Amino acid sequence: MSDALGKGPATGGPMVRAEQVHKSFGRTEVLKGIDLEVEPGEVMCVIGPSGSGKSTFLRCINHLEKINAGRLYVNGHLVGYREKGGKLYELRDKEVAAQRREIGMVFQRFNLFPHMTALENVMEAPVRVKRQRKADVRERATALLDRVGLGDKANGYPAQLSGGQQQRVAIARALAMEPALMLFDEPTSALDPELVGEVLEVMKQLALDGMTMIVVTHEMGFAREVGDSLVFMDGGVVVEKGAPREVLANPQHPRTQDFLSKVL
Repeated sequence: MSDALGKGPATGGPMVRAEQVHKSFGRTEVLKGIDLEVEPGEVMCVIGPSGSGKSTFLRCINHLEKINAGRLYVNGHLVGYREKGGKLYELRDKEVAAQRREIGMVFQRFNLFPHMTALENVMEAPVRVKRQRKADVRERATALLDRVGLGDKANGYPAQLSGGQQQRVAIARALAMEPALMLFDEPTSALDPELVGEVLEVMKQLALDGMTMIVVTHEMGFAREVGDSLVFMDGGVVVEKGAPREVLANPQHPRTQDFLSKVL
C-alpha cells in the first residue's frame, strides 16, 4: 500500500483531521492538544497572537515538524507515521516526501531559487521530483504563471520582481505539484502594504476554484470575505472556532475579544 496522500478525499471524510496534536520544543509546549477538521474545498483561516502555535501547527501538517503526541491525517492518511497494533512507526524519508508532494506550502519568505527565472522556479519540482516531461511541465508552468497574473514575467529572475510578484511565483510553484491541500503561513506579512492585495486576489481565485486551504493570516478582511471557517489560537490551543463573520463581529471568548479589539 502506498502512503502517498492521493487526490480526492480517500475516505469521503475531512481533508485534514487533527486529533489531540501536541508539539514541544525542548521543555516549551507549543501545541497543547489541537483538535480540528478541514473539509475538502474548505478555506480555514487561522488567527492569533505571535507565538500562539499557528505556524507550528501548519508545519506539523506536512511533517516539517514531528508531533510529540496525537494524530494528524491528510486525505484519510496518517501523516509521517504508520500505525500498527496501536503503535506509531515513523515513515522513511522517501515515504514522507511522497506525502509532502500532495501538500503545497507558501511561506512568509518566498524561498525562490535566485539563480532561476520565474518559469524555471515553477518547473523545478515537477521535473526533478515527479520526473515529468519537461515540455509538459513548461506548458503547465506557463499556464500557472498566467493564472497568477505573471505571464509576462516568466523570464524574470526573483531579484527583478517585487515582493508581491515573488510571492505569486511561489504560489504558482506550489500549485505546479498539483497538491490536494494548500497551506499558507502568513503569505502577505513580509510584503509592502500596497502589494498585499495582488497576492490575496490570487488566493481568493484559488478558493473559488475549490482548493482546500489553511491560511495563517493577519488579514481580517480576507478571512471575513473568503474564509469558510475562522480559528482563533492562543497559547497552543484552539480558543474559538466558527464562521468568520460571526467570530469577527461577535467573539464569544474573552481572549478572542481582547485580541480582536487590538487588531480590528
